[in-house]
Amino acid sequence: MSDHPHRARRLVARGTVSVAIVLALSGALFAANAKFAQASGDRHPQDLDDLAKQELSRVDTLTGEVDDLHVDVDELAAAANEASGTTVGTPSAAYLVESGATPVTGRGLTVRLDDAPADSRLREDIAPDVLVVHQQDLQAVMNALWAGGAEAMALMDQRVISTSAFRCVGNVLRLHGQLYSPPYEVRAIGDPDLLRAALDASPDVAAYQRDASEVGLGWSVRSSALDLPAYAGATELTAATVPAGTPILPGLPAAGEPSPALDDAGGVPGKVGP
Repeated sequence: MSDHPHRARRLVARGTVSVAIVLALSGALFAANAKFAQASGDRHPQDLDDLAKQELSRVDTLTGEVDDLHVDVDELAAAANEASGTTVGTPSAAYLVESGATPVTGRGLTVRLDDAPADSRLREDIAPDVLVVHQQDLQAVMNALWAGGAEAMALMDQRVISTSAFRCVGNVLRLHGQLYSPPYEVRAIGDPDLLRAALDASPDVAAYQRDASEVGLGWSVRSSALDLPAYAGATELTAATVPAGTPILPGLPAAGEPSPALDDAGGVPGKVGP
């Protein structure tokens, strides 16, 4: 059987045309992508670090939007209560401070914790785990300050409240969707002398201070006037409930209970007679 060179030539020709079409389509696709990227002006992340920075910036933007929406909700709720004639007691100043709903100013302490220096001679023959600030170290400091009568507290640049939670992964602190690296600062408003005494009385804080002197961990405490921001995170609880009988807002009746504005006889509470 004889060969058919003309068939081979046709196959080569068809293959050449197919490759040319693919290259042309690829070029058009790359050009379209480049034009779109230039038009959008957005810089796409190139690695995980770049992506993390971009997402943190996005969290900051969304947090600001949440704050604005909280203001809108408060204004709408107040307008609705006024329109319906419902009277809700005004939260006390203590409630606003404890809930983190308002910025606070006052004297207090700033406690600064840091990892041991990389060039410290004390690093020799010391386990690396001892040379960094851990989650339990921050918790020990904050618990001691609360026990010492702290009225308000902030970790780094964020206000912390009773539902705040943070984690340390390696030497990175995660708090309210933000990432922080050492040194870490805990600021607490309260009587500076009582706060210092509470730190000195804490066995866990004493253990950190011992390591600070032995391996070079950073530790400093200073007294000054402090300005703490309001809490900017979500306050809704999804895995906890308030115990029965615990007042949420002064003047707000519990579910199923009559309004405290009137007593059972239809009169004003505490007033005798018509």
